[in-house]
Amino acid sequence: MFSQEGNRLIFRYDAEKLWIEPWGENALRVRATKLAKMPEENWALEEKVKEVNCSIEISDSEATITNGNVKAVISRPGKITIYNTATGKVLLEEYSRNRNDLLDPKCSSLMIEAREFAPIPGTESFKLSARFESQDPNEKIYGMGQYQIPFLNLKGLDLELAHRNSQASVPFAVSSLGYGFLWNNPGVGRATFGKHVMTFEAYSTTVLDYWIVVSKDAKPSEVVEAYSAVTGYVPMMPEYGLGFWQCKLRYQNQEELLGVAREYRRRKLPLDVIVCDFFHWELQGDWSFDPTYWPDPGMCLLIFLKSSCHHELTL
Repeated sequence: MFSQEGNRLIFRYDAEKLWIEPWGENALRVRATKLAKMPEENWALEEKVKEVNCSIEISDSEATITNGNVKAVISRPGKITIYNTATGKVLLEEYSRNRNDLLDPKCSSLMIEAREFAPIPGTESFKLSARFESQDPNEKIYGMGQYQIPFLNLKGLDLELAHRNSQASVPFAVSSLGYGFLWNNPGVGRATFGKHVMTFEAYSTTVLDYWIVVSKDAKPSEVVEAYSAVTGYVPMMPEYGLGFWQCKLRYQNQEELLGVAREYRRRKLPLDVIVCDFFHWELQGDWSFDPTYWPDPGMCLLIFLKSSCHHELTL
């Protein structure tokens, strides 16, 4: 049921395989699947992380893995609880209501699983739900990308995990309790931050995959720095993009765009970038320029590059 491979703690029960391992300082990565083999994709966690020392302890009743400020405990039936080692407080506890452990005070006949893999007929994929008990109804949760909502604190909200026009879904949450949580799954789904239960869902996937980091003193800056270390740092904006950007909805053709550029030049107004937004293609989804309206788009690009270098040019 419990085993260890290097720094990886492994739990097996029926068809499920669960891995918990250190992934950067003060952080753990949790993966589970019901396929024969654990999927190998790292998704957002592509950065090479620093190797750290962790401790793993296995007994008949539970198994524990500790990496700096974070500790995960797996009960014999498979429920995961995450602790802040500095304070001893529970940060996340999987929400399950079943009869797998009759000694669990939360034993119930509701048959709700913490990690629910619902098979999708005709495929190897599952509809996945991961549920966690809220430890504090006054917890504040921030992040998750850009949504058209008037709330900074996401506690109590239900969010779609999908990209849309004017919606950018980045499933990384920072909690006032001192942890950061990345739902490392690129599939469409939902995130619900209830006062009672926090749920992450993927409508079609083969693996549960999340990453959690813990700050000893609940510093958001430490959480975000750790997140950047495992997912990658934002590159520096090039100098040509630091000035004024001209964009409108939309330029009908090449001559219209060049006419705007010429007017900026005539008035001696600084201009670094012109955004040729959309519908410049022949067919929807084809990113090439329609030659009827954009006979020489390369010439436009050359003009902008020269302009960004502050060279004299004739438009």
